[in-house]
Amino acid sequence: MSRFRKLSQTIWHCQYHIVWVPKYKYRILRGPVAVEVNNCIRAFSEQKGCEVVELNVQIDHVHLLAMVPPKVSISDYVGTLKGRTAIRVFNRFRKLKEKPYWGNKFWARGYCVDTVGLDAEMIQKYVKYQQEKEQVAEQRDLFNR
Repeated sequence: MSRFRKLSQTIWHCQYHIVWVPKYKYRILRGPVAVEVNNCIRAFSEQKGCEVVELNVQIDHVHLLAMVPPKVSISDYVGTLKGRTAIRVFNRFRKLKEKPYWGNKFWARGYCVDTVGLDAEMIQKYVKYQQEKEQVAEQRDLFNR
């Protein structure tokens, strides 16, 4: 199977590694909130015609490896994901909006994006196992205190 995808007039392989954080980098992405964010990202990606290759919702950030067709701008894609997941999370978890510091914004401004070339497999493994590495580091920090 070719790594390339096809559109009517285009053969493409546009893979992006995207990272973004909640406002103030709060450690809020756990339990049902993390599940909702995960489900929203997958659903909204599908609606945009994008493929989630790997997704890891950490406690304070999101790692996403996605195939985005050239007809979808990366800023439009990330804007849709961040905007629509924020709406869904605030609607489902109304207690979050009661905090005065959110100011109707769930995600911090901006994001990090990198195109994935020949190192796609290495980046996919990094995204997949990032959480395990962070948990080991946290356990080590707790033990050394």
